[in-house]
Amino acid sequence: MVDSRNHAFEGTTPEIHGYAHVSQEATVVGDVTIDSNASIWPGVVLRGDVAPIHIGHQSHIGDNAVLHGSSVGDHVMIGHGAILNDTTVEHGSLVGFNSTLSDSTIGERSIVAMGTVVPEGYEVPPESFVRGMPASVTPLEETNIDPESVFEAYSSGDYTNLAQRHDDLFA
Repeated sequence: MVDSRNHAFEGTTPEIHGYAHVSQEATVVGDVTIDSNASIWPGVVLRGDVAPIHIGHQSHIGDNAVLHGSSVGDHVMIGHGAILNDTTVEHGSLVGFNSTLSDSTIGERSIVAMGTVVPEGYEVPPESFVRGMPASVTPLEETNIDPESVFEAYSSGDYTNLAQRHDDLFA
């Protein structure tokens, strides 16, 4: 039986690790690699047609997010409805719901607030808090945010466990 979630593009087929969880309602096209224990939730579009997409180990892409030519490191959370175009999100970072990131890099262990717009050319340093339209960047140490509690609340391990509990959602 052909997997209706995965679509080749010009001879390139997505590579999905056997322990990744990809919703039956996600669309994965072309040059896409999904590592172990990652989860791709309903409505997500990963379109690797003009540039590759990589989803790292134990990273999670929330419902209805769209990624085009982007790279997501290990232990990353991408919130529901986020849009990433030609963007790199480095290890251990969190991108909030409905954020839009274009042609940018988000440094390791950074937090992008919900609804943030990160325009072209932004190079966000590691351990930063990013918010607003357009985005402004503040070192996490200069905020009253406890990054450990935020990362624990949105723990990649918890999402992996949640994906495993959805028997019918993931094939």
